[in-house]
Amino acid sequence: MGKGKELARFAPTLALLLVAVLINYADRGTLALAAPLLKAEWGISASRLGILFSAFFWSYMALQFVVGWLVDRFNVSVVMALGFLVWSLSTAATGLVTGFATLLLMRLMLGAGESVMFPASSKICAQHLPEHRRGFANALIIAAIRWGSAIGTLCGGLMMARFGWRYTFAAIGLGGLLWLPAWQRWKPGPPTMPQKIAAGKPSSVAILRQPSFWGAASGHFCANYLLYFLISWLPYYLIHERHLSMTTMAGTAGVLYALDSFSAIASGWIADMHIRKGRNPAVVRRTTMAVGFAIAAVALIACPYSGPRSYLLCLLAVGIGSGVGNSASFAVGQTLAGPSAAGRWAGLQNGIANLSGVAGPPLTGLLVDWTGHFDAALAVAAIVAVAGGLAWVFGVRNLDPVQWPAAQKTYV
Repeated sequence: MGKGKELARFAPTLALLLVAVLINYADRGTLALAAPLLKAEWGISASRLGILFSAFFWSYMALQFVVGWLVDRFNVSVVMALGFLVWSLSTAATGLVTGFATLLLMRLMLGAGESVMFPASSKICAQHLPEHRRGFANALIIAAIRWGSAIGTLCGGLMMARFGWRYTFAAIGLGGLLWLPAWQRWKPGPPTMPQKIAAGKPSSVAILRQPSFWGAASGHFCANYLLYFLISWLPYYLIHERHLSMTTMAGTAGVLYALDSFSAIASGWIADMHIRKGRNPAVVRRTTMAVGFAIAAVALIACPYSGPRSYLLCLLAVGIGSGVGNSASFAVGQTLAGPSAAGRWAGLQNGIANLSGVAGPPLTGLLVDWTGHFDAALAVAAIVAVAGGLAWVFGVRNLDPVQWPAAQKTYV
């Protein structure tokens, strides 16, 4: 196939995946916007808010290990559509909750529905794109995470300021359902990438035995810690520590998420360009991730010492580092696993990576309650960023596709 034709042929499906990720993160991030309002209306402490942020990841993380198996075994497009339906309805239903317990339940249902997103998208990308096109495509998907956060923060924040949080949840959840008819029309066709790597499909145990899996999962864990720190706590930080209004907060956070997304796209495109020129894919991907984490770590450390204006520069640098450092998290796994195992690999990797969502938001809440400010939480995030860079540099030594045993047919 000629230069660029793989990506052009895949464009309608990729566009729908980008929209799905955007909706995914707009839905999950709406609670962070509502946090100041819930604190005022219900008197919820930072620690209990941390539990609510974390509850999403309890079901999301647990089901990653199941969904990875589902998308490798069954029709990935159907699994994707069912998950989308569940998460959209749970978002809409959040506008009807009456207290902490029912809100907690809706967060669990949201996590269950959204668990399909990245195993499914990884499976689809591995089936339809070669290695030298996956960096840009996956960077776009990573960028859509930030678009969802940016658009959700800006629009959701303005809607909450005018109509309240209940109406906002209902409108975002029900509006997202318009994606489903489009998916039915432009969902991906039969795989176009040759399935030469494995005649059989590897078991979860076989994947977990790969040292490169643990390097990628560790780096992805650290990238997610930073991402979820920004998505969960940035609105609260800007209002309570930097004393911005709800409207100003929405604009400021939206700009940061947008910058994060453009950084991911640029770094993914540049990495693919170097790979097409013949440079070692492993070196290119590792270097990109390490540079991103280094930028984020330095900016996080500087943030507590910054003034009323300079703190914005630090936050923007964190956004740049986050985008660059997370741009190839899924592309690496797709290459190592191959088309036949990409869904399961992505499910396992994303499941481990999202332990950061279980632990990170509550830890931040506890640190803020304990110290009265965000300095300690920012320091912890900086340490995690350093660890992420080290994980990619030393944990993923090459990007040669794993030669799965052809005779292996087990699915445990």
